[in-house]
Amino acid sequence: MSSEPPPGSGEQPPEDDPFRKRPPSDQGSGSPYDAPYGGAQPPPPGGGAGGPYGGGPGGPYGGGPGGGPYGPGGYPADPLAGMPPLADSGKRTLARIIDMILVGIVVLLLTWAIGVSAYTFDSERAEVGRSLAQSVIAAVLYIAYDTVLMTRSGQTLGKKWLGLRVANLENGATPSVQTMLIRSLVLWVPFAFCCACIWTAISGGWSFFDKPYKQGLHDKAAKTVVVSTG
Repeated sequence: MSSEPPPGSGEQPPEDDPFRKRPPSDQGSGSPYDAPYGGAQPPPPGGGAGGPYGGGPGGPYGGGPGGGPYGPGGYPADPLAGMPPLADSGKRTLARIIDMILVGIVVLLLTWAIGVSAYTFDSERAEVGRSLAQSVIAAVLYIAYDTVLMTRSGQTLGKKWLGLRVANLENGATPSVQTMLIRSLVLWVPFAFCCACIWTAISGGWSFFDKPYKQGLHDKAAKTVVVSTG
C-alpha cells in the first residue's frame, strides 16, 4: 500500500508556526528526514556534463539543473524532508486509546444524565431514542475534541503525553480547522453510528502497513501524517 505525495494546495503555514518544516541540514545531522539520500544529492549519470540522452544537464525532461520532473539531481523530492521522524504505530494506538477513554467518560456521563431526565419508562421507542442520542453525543464530542485540540498544536492529550503530533504532509505545519475536521469526520462518524471499534481499528491500524508515510485512512483523507516530538 502506498500514498502519493499530495499536490500543492497553496495553503502556507504561518511564519510563527513552530512546527513547520525546517530547511534541510547541510551537515547531515538532526532528523533522518532532513534530506533524501543522507543530505547529499547523488551526481547525475554521465558525470554531470550532460544527460546520457542529450538535452543538457537536465536531459530530455528539463532545460537545466533542477529542470527535471523530480527537482534537482533528477530524484523525487521527499515531503518528509525537514520533519521529525514518523511516529511509531504502536504509540499512536496507545494515544488513541487514552483519548477514547477520556472522551468516553464524558460521553457516558452526559448520556446517563440525558437518560435519567428524558426517559422514565421502558419501551422499544425509548431505547432506540436513547441509542441515537448516545451516538450523536459521542460523534460531536469526539470530533470536537480532535478538531479543537489538534488545530492548536497538532496534539490531543494522549498524543501530547506520548510525544506525538499530527502534521500536514505537504508542509509540516499544524493542520487547519478544515483539515482536522475532515480527519475527525472520517475517523469518528463511522465509529459513532455504525462500526464502533471495528472502524477505529481499520482506520488507525492502516498505519501499521502503509508505505511510505504510515498513514491511517483518516490521515489519507486529510493528507496528514503523525510524527514524533521527542
